[in-house]
Amino acid sequence: MLKIRGLAVRHGEIEALHDVSLDVGEGEIVAVIGPNGAGKTSLLRTVAGALRPARGSITIDGRPIAGAPAWRVVRHGIVLVPEGRRIFGDQTVRANLELGAVSHGRFDDMPRVLARFPALRERLEQPAGALSGGQQQMLAIARGLMARPRLLLLDEPSLGLAPRLVRETFDEVRRIRAEGVSVLLVEQLAALALGVADRGYVLDRGRVVAAGAARDLAADPRVVAAYLGRRVV
Repeated sequence: MLKIRGLAVRHGEIEALHDVSLDVGEGEIVAVIGPNGAGKTSLLRTVAGALRPARGSITIDGRPIAGAPAWRVVRHGIVLVPEGRRIFGDQTVRANLELGAVSHGRFDDMPRVLARFPALRERLEQPAGALSGGQQQMLAIARGLMARPRLLLLDEPSLGLAPRLVRETFDEVRRIRAEGVSVLLVEQLAALALGVADRGYVLDRGRVVAAGAARDLAADPRVVAAYLGRRVV
């Protein structure tokens, strides 16, 4: 499905990503973990078309998309749910959801999407800024689903959430995959990310330093010591 080969991304004189290669298959959850500043968000933003790579290739089903504008990437079924949610707080919940459907201009998916998030259905006409942090995260995910993604890029979905809401968010990620949507997940809570993922990559200082089955990474003493601090159970 998604193939990244030899990807490099620069921020001025700083190379945020160096020679990164990564795959996401159909129906997979792939986690990307690593310390702050490792280049995880830059990776997602480059795939989504928000950043242009300095070199390397990105393909979706064999079609090149590296350097394509974000609107074109969305038409390939790749949708980014950004870090910090980035909802429009002064707009209603309904308006935020409708923005997710702009790429294809159809809003008939809203009942199906809202069935997943009853709290949003009850607050459709309220300003999105009045929602709780957990509800705002669900709105961000729901808005992404309105775009009918084949590949959902999730950037730090647990950010700022209470533990119970973190668990609910990761349960939702599992349900999204069960419906056939692939997920590329960037997450600072590495143990949880590997617990939900099929495979994983460890980024450090812009380079892939480990990759493999999520279970294997979670049991690797070097990964545990450097990035997890404990085993995933």
